[in-house]
Amino acid sequence: MRNIILSILGILLIIGAFFIGQKISNSKKKERPIPEKVVKTVFTDTVNNGTVQIVIPANGNLVAKRRIELFSEVQGIFKSGRKLFRPGQEYSRGEVLIAIDAGEHYANVQASKSQLYNAIVAIMPDLRLDFPEVYPRWQNYLNGFDLNNTTPKLPEMTSEKENYFITGRGIVSTYYNVKNLEQRLLKFNIRAPFSGILTEALVTEGSLIRNGQKLGEYIDPTVYEMEVALSKSFANLLKVGEEVKLNNLKNTEQFVGKVSRVNGSIDATTQTITAYIEVKNESLKEGIYLEANLNAKSETNAIEVNRSLVFDSNQMFIVRDGVLDVIEVNPVYFSDTKAVIKDIPNGTIILSRPVPGAYAGMVVKPFVAESGKTSTK
Repeated sequence: MRNIILSILGILLIIGAFFIGQKISNSKKKERPIPEKVVKTVFTDTVNNGTVQIVIPANGNLVAKRRIELFSEVQGIFKSGRKLFRPGQEYSRGEVLIAIDAGEHYANVQASKSQLYNAIVAIMPDLRLDFPEVYPRWQNYLNGFDLNNTTPKLPEMTSEKENYFITGRGIVSTYYNVKNLEQRLLKFNIRAPFSGILTEALVTEGSLIRNGQKLGEYIDPTVYEMEVALSKSFANLLKVGEEVKLNNLKNTEQFVGKVSRVNGSIDATTQTITAYIEVKNESLKEGIYLEANLNAKSETNAIEVNRSLVFDSNQMFIVRDGVLDVIEVNPVYFSDTKAVIKDIPNGTIILSRPVPGAYAGMVVKPFVAESGKTSTK
């Protein structure tokens, strides 16, 4: 009997230990909390199509529109003048930039003039006898001949006999030889073709100047041009006379220029087209680096958005009933930061800022400012 009782107690202890173990085991299991549904707040904008001006960014250095490189066509000593030939020196139109000693050449010119005068004097008796009708004309020519002035043009020969007679005496060839020497004499003085400033001087007073030697550079500091290279896709958009806004690198100064010329051909290597922007301003200097914004074309029924909002070249996110959706769009122009988009219906709610990890079907809500209006920034 005692053994039976002990057996029953053992069985009860085992059953009790089993249930106690189960209870302890169940007490250690924690229920996993149900995650709350997260609704992402996004910045939105409402589409209102209108006219968008496509602006093409470009940059380049200013170059004087009128500039000349000074070269010598004669040889001689550079004579001192009223102004020193130095960079930064200003000259007026017609003023002598460089005067080269022409004493030797001047003597040759005078000798040739004397030969011409003597040759005409030598034929005057024959003219009086054989051509009395033209004699007064040639006599008047001699009376007006001055060795200190430019050689006057020969009298017009009215008959074939007169022409043969004058030409046969070598007068015509002597005359043109004199005119050639006189033209060369003018090259000993280099004059300013326009009012401007000297930007480079490679010779100084007293130097021996040689034929073909470069002497310096001269520019007009009132008008500058900037050469910009643009993609060939803009070839049909650029218009001569179009106003251009310019600014320096720090964007502290703004200028207004205009497209003065557009190259008629496209660079085969870079596939770009060159445009030239003319600008006038007293504060500008040659070589200044400027940035330009060219108004290329006005696109109607379009909007301008941040370029990062367009993905896969032609898709954008919109907000429809609190959920993100994807639509296809028609981008007509991309810049570094902006994109011009067409074919989005008015009233469509689009994102105004990129959303990291966005996907179609994401539940979102527009950001509402304190005033209660949906933010469109």
